[in-house]
Amino acid sequence: MLYAILILYLALMLGIGFYCRKKTSSVSDFVLGGRNLGGWFTAFAYGTSYFSAVVFIGYAGQFGWSYGLAATWIGVGNAFIGSMLPWMILGKRTRIMSKHLNAATMPEFFEKRYSSKPLKTVSACIVFIFLIPYTASVYNGLSRLFGMAFNIPYTACIAGMAVLTAVYVIAGGYMATAINDFVQGIIMLAGIIAVVVFVVENQGGLSAAVKELGNIPPENSFNALFGPDPLSLVGVIILTSLGTWGLPQMIQKFYSVKDNASIKRGTVISTVFALVVAGGSYFMGGFGRLFSADTAESAAQTGRNLIETGSNGKLAFDSIVPAMLDTALPTILIGVVVVLVLSASMSTLSALVLTSSSTLTIDLIKPFMKKPMDDKKQVLTMRVLIGVFILISILIALNPNAYISTLMSISWGALAGAFLAPFMYGLFSKKITKPAVWASFVCGVGITVIHMFIFSLGFFPEAAKWAASFKFNLASPINAGAVAMLAGLIIVPIVSALTKVKNTETVEEIFASCKKEM
Repeated sequence: MLYAILILYLALMLGIGFYCRKKTSSVSDFVLGGRNLGGWFTAFAYGTSYFSAVVFIGYAGQFGWSYGLAATWIGVGNAFIGSMLPWMILGKRTRIMSKHLNAATMPEFFEKRYSSKPLKTVSACIVFIFLIPYTASVYNGLSRLFGMAFNIPYTACIAGMAVLTAVYVIAGGYMATAINDFVQGIIMLAGIIAVVVFVVENQGGLSAAVKELGNIPPENSFNALFGPDPLSLVGVIILTSLGTWGLPQMIQKFYSVKDNASIKRGTVISTVFALVVAGGSYFMGGFGRLFSADTAESAAQTGRNLIETGSNGKLAFDSIVPAMLDTALPTILIGVVVVLVLSASMSTLSALVLTSSSTLTIDLIKPFMKKPMDDKKQVLTMRVLIGVFILISILIALNPNAYISTLMSISWGALAGAFLAPFMYGLFSKKITKPAVWASFVCGVGITVIHMFIFSLGFFPEAAKWAASFKFNLASPINAGAVAMLAGLIIVPIVSALTKVKNTETVEEIFASCKKEM
């Protein structure tokens, strides 16, 4: 039955991809769906790109284990800070200004907004390099879930998902992604609600499960309003919510909206979607500790999944949710959950590889070609680069000890840390200068890379020991990502105040033209 559900879903998804192949002859069609998508399609595309196996498997498991029911605040932050506010504040201006600048990618926006080709080149490199660990984290989460449902080896899952992603994205482009996102979003909404109900009922109902969480040592506060570590919880909320304001694969959704009325409609739809999907996922993950004893006790007798310990001797957080689902859900619903996570993850993967391949083609390869590249050659190049990007991501994902949350934090920290401030301020202010953009790039990438060398790679053990003495967990890549974003928001206006805008006439013309459509 599980295989039948999966095969039907994959056939539908691939069918839409091949159907839309005929509609993706131009670069605008392939990357932005012709800038002609309504609020419903764009909102679902935004939500399904936002939430994937990274949230449902990785973050829900790890942060539910760490903060208990207080992890639900992360979902609430994702809904209002990560979904509603970007639509309200950035959506309309991004649509209008990107259309006026004729920008199809974020690096192209930086080039034309700040009159700087080097900004485009460097930002394109940042996009390509730091989208790879995010893509690897999605493969990681998908493979763990498929291993639970079908007992398929981790490596085989990675390879299978890679082939499927390549066929689906290369064939369909953005229009196929948008149509599939709508179908996938409906599956996600229904699936999350069903999963939460079964997980809670498995522990004797909501009141019994909440009471039992409060009895778990050492903190005995896993059912408290703000959990055992409120300060670190705030860091997670900032990273996973504010990050969407500067991620190219998220912001690019606003480029494709057809009119301002669709922005208003999309704001409401996107917020409700995030409340259900993200709020439900983290709420479910908050009960993870209740399943550890049950799973360990029954694993030897039934052969069901166990919350694992990795080869490094640490708890494998990414195994928590699969073990919960294997314990609480009937077989038929496990099939639905597999399709649910596959739906979310395929949408996220398509957004990531489309963003990366289009950025490389439009912002790096095309400008350095001696002969002009027509639309046909550009689309072909993007399709080839999609395969290259997926292959590199697979090599990273093949390390099962690379936690999903770590991979995603590195990606979001560098990308949003570098891009959020100059992009957002650049939409509203004429006074943001080119040196301020460079400062933000250096700050966002610098904080992420230095942190990775100290804590993830262990190159400076003394610095790691010193950082461990602070109450605020400096070793966490999540907190490092949050710091990178906030630092950019402070640095950009300061540097802009100390430097001058050199392309004054261009900036005045951009804002004057955009004001007519506001």
